[in-house]
Amino acid sequence: MATIAITGASGKLGGATLSALLAHDLVPASSIVALTSSSPGSPTWTTLAAKGVQVRHAAFEDPATFDEALRGVTKFFLVSTPHIELDFGDEDAVPDGKGREGHHRGAIDAAVRVGVEHIYYSSLAFAWDPSTKAPGSTSKAGVMRAHLRTEAYLKQLVQEGKLPHATFVREGLYNESWPLYLGYFDLSGSDNERTEVPLAGDGPICWTAISDLGVGSALVLVAPSAEYSGKTFYLSTRPSGARSVADIAKLVGEARGKDVEVKVVGRAEHERYYVEERGKEGPAVKWWSSTYAALEAGECRIDDPTLEKLLESVGVKATSVEECIAATLKGKAGSRIHGLQ
Repeated sequence: MATIAITGASGKLGGATLSALLAHDLVPASSIVALTSSSPGSPTWTTLAAKGVQVRHAAFEDPATFDEALRGVTKFFLVSTPHIELDFGDEDAVPDGKGREGHHRGAIDAAVRVGVEHIYYSSLAFAWDPSTKAPGSTSKAGVMRAHLRTEAYLKQLVQEGKLPHATFVREGLYNESWPLYLGYFDLSGSDNERTEVPLAGDGPICWTAISDLGVGSALVLVAPSAEYSGKTFYLSTRPSGARSVADIAKLVGEARGKDVEVKVVGRAEHERYYVEERGKEGPAVKWWSSTYAALEAGECRIDDPTLEKLLESVGVKATSVEECIAATLKGKAGSRIHGLQ
């Protein structure tokens, strides 16, 4: 029986994957290692332990913690670090190894040292190549840079014979993150009165629910290593369900009873508006604004059947972004999730 470790086991994707492993009885709880940056005795630690899984401390800021945390682990689901501030700036300003990929490499190197056999990396659903209808190796989105660098590092380790297996799971853009793409749309206070949202650009997105990603990721983790070893694929809904940010704005307007529209203004005006008029932090806005060029290039109109097949195999119906928006605006979805992947 393989032992599976998951970083960010109390977070969004890591938590959903852990929940799916347990809810679908895919592996015994005792064979799961929930990694957390929290300390023993903390509420997070206690909550995880109550699920019957092994709980171990591991923090990206202290890569040495992964050596002990990953001992005896066969399969390692590496969910990307949440420290997006490491990526702010263009490629010249953030040399290879200094962005989020630096955190990932620390965990990966520890996994190699202690003999982990298979690393599954939670990459992101950009870099789809519309011309070849297959995963690409470049992206216009700054948010994808650390993911591509991490993918490349893992491939290098496999080629050098230092790691037996690596799998690259490009996780679909969260349904729950629509407010971020819709100009940091905030449903509370005066922001809910917005009727126009300036954006640098727009394009189709195959939105995917976090809970569905958890099920898909869990099923990939429990499959024989040979089935996914060396593969790059997307866990995402299909193009028939793709919705642009303008479409999202229309859905939000219908749900709240007040129209809101997207106005494409280009990258320079997008950055000026959100920094000067909305009070957002300049480095974050400038980094994030490149996302819209990727949308315009069709990088997020994914046509990969993998998630669809995985969900069908356990009788799960995908949750649409329309359902997510309706539930959020009715207050049934809990706290809003604006986070990046």
